[in-house]
Amino acid sequence: PNGANGIKVTAEITDSKGQKTVTAYSGNFDGKDVTVTGSADADTCSMRRIDANTTEVANKKAGKATTTLRRAVSKDGKTLTITAKGTDGQGRRVNSVEVFDKQ
Repeated sequence: PNGANGIKVTAEITDSKGQKTVTAYSGNFDGKDVTVTGSADADTCSMRRIDANTTEVANKKAGKATTTLRRAVSKDGKTLTITAKGTDGQGRRVNSVEVFDKQ
């Protein structure tokens, strides 16, 4: 499930207390649920391709929708913008934008 039709994600996250977690999932951009490991906010997700540069991941916890992440890569391939919206595993609203520049 990699390449043009899918994605494999492994994210290592360190919180403000220095605690590390590793979240992982992989699947195709077909809208079907796949297993998410290591996340307090999701145990499954589904993925779809919006266009050539944009994908969307819909996260769920115990079958209930939690957050949606939209990843957009700039046309020149140098910037990744991730927009997250929804509710986290603790019931808090999420509305964030992260921008990553290719080094």
